[in-house]
Amino acid sequence: MSEPAAPGASERKRVWSTPPNVPLCPETALSDPGARSFVLQIGEAFFHGFVVRKDGRVAGYVDRCPHQGFPLALELDRYLTPDGSLILCGWHGAVFEPLTGECTGGPCAGGRLTPWPVAVADGMIRTV
Repeated sequence: MSEPAAPGASERKRVWSTPPNVPLCPETALSDPGARSFVLQIGEAFFHGFVVRKDGRVAGYVDRCPHQGFPLALELDRYLTPDGSLILCGWHGAVFEPLTGECTGGPCAGGRLTPWPVAVADGMIRTV
């Protein structure tokens, strides 16, 4: 029988913000509509976020559903509904407006995703 792991031993430390001006990807690397996840190592901790592109605009969010705190996507980069109109939490079905993060249906209706400030500069999506 193996010894149980110490509390937190298998968990990575998380941070909820990133430094400014970190290049993420070219804007053209995202479909419109489209989304992509990013994991950034900041010191000994990790930031988990995703960027959505819709109607020529981009928005970034911390990858954490306000309902239960789980990451939204069940599969890598699968944040949007099949028609690309909304962000979908794959765990409990909450749906969010892509450019505002407002929850418009599901268990956290009226809630909101935590914004991750990003912007496009010279064709590159960067943190702000």
